[in-house]
Amino acid sequence: MSTSIPEPVASFIDKVNEHDEQGFLDAFAPDGVVDDWGREFQGYDAIKRWSDKEFIGARGVLSVRSAEADGGGVTVVGDWRSEHANGLSSFAFAVQGNKITRMTIREG
Repeated sequence: MSTSIPEPVASFIDKVNEHDEQGFLDAFAPDGVVDDWGREFQGYDAIKRWSDKEFIGARGVLSVRSAEADGGGVTVVGDWRSEHANGLSSFAFAVQGNKITRMTIREG
């Protein structure tokens, strides 16, 4: 596995670690989806509500351990630390153009 992370995922992780809510939301396509352990949040409003409590609002930081790109996707495994949850997590991103269409979070 490589630790080189392609765009737009690299910038997305920077925005998350900077707790930049607007930059985080802007990374998603308008109909983008977050799948957090089987709970799905689609569109900016739903993603923002989820993030306010469990992601950006929880002051989360992702320390990347590995990243792998294949076709239209990028998978990042890292240590997630926040006021909501902690631990090794896998973030699988589906990307179209310069937008994230889906982020799936599972155990790392």
